[in-house]
Amino acid sequence: MRTRTQEKIIETLLKLAASITILTTIGIIGVLLYETIAFFKEVSIVDFLTDTEWTPLFAQKHFGILPLVSGTVLTTLIAIAVALPIGLTIAVYLNMYAPKAFRKTFKPMLEVLAAVPTVVYGFFALTVVTPFLQSIYPDLSGFNSLSAGIVMGIMIIPFVSSLSEDALYAIPKTLKEASFGMGATRFQTSFKVMVPAASSGIIVSVILAISRAIGETMIVAIAAGQQPRLTFDPTVPIETITAYIVQVSMGDVPHGSLEYRTIFAAGITLFIFTFLLNTVSFWIKKKYQEKYD
Repeated sequence: MRTRTQEKIIETLLKLAASITILTTIGIIGVLLYETIAFFKEVSIVDFLTDTEWTPLFAQKHFGILPLVSGTVLTTLIAIAVALPIGLTIAVYLNMYAPKAFRKTFKPMLEVLAAVPTVVYGFFALTVVTPFLQSIYPDLSGFNSLSAGIVMGIMIIPFVSSLSEDALYAIPKTLKEASFGMGATRFQTSFKVMVPAASSGIIVSVILAISRAIGETMIVAIAAGQQPRLTFDPTVPIETITAYIVQVSMGDVPHGSLEYRTIFAAGITLFIFTFLLNTVSFWIKKKYQEKYD
């Protein structure tokens, strides 16, 4: 009897813990929707989605989200272009080439990068990476998406490399041995056997890294500038959705005003963007698992 009571208590606590995440998500969505609906009562959703200017804090107000979306997408693409090849190469090296002792030592050291505060990365981008890039390209602006994207890529390398290496490590050793038995080289086994077999895990790691890059705030707020513009030129200042939210939240914009409600409209745009990305990643992962199972 006592054991059953204890099990029921534990079961209740587990259900409560599981429901906290669901209730928190519902609460966040509720707040975003409430403020966003109030925002769209004053601003046309068509203008919000199609206008190419974002100047809600100016005298001549425009509420087009496209400049913020383009800035977010641009920095994310640069980050993934940096993190994916480096991270995947590190994962393959650790799994196929590195001695076991080196792997056990190097992998935890690599994962320490994920623990570095993002404000440190932001100042590194502004004070080190940008001057270095300006020495190569003198016309580069002091605030730009290129240096911010590169440093974001460095920041998310552990997400790609660690999770991809875990996916490669989970592949049965018999598959690797069979490839060697057929006369394949280590390089051929790595990229023609192991990487395709672990593709679902690698894709998940990339999607996670993209989601992390999209939600990054401090690096872009410090190094990319605060000039919303619809451009894919990485050499000029831009502004991302997260950087704009920080700008308004820490400014003197009155709470409850139309200008203040723009952060909720921008926030729900970011939420939808991330939700769609995660949905696509789930579909891709399921598709690849069906293919290789």
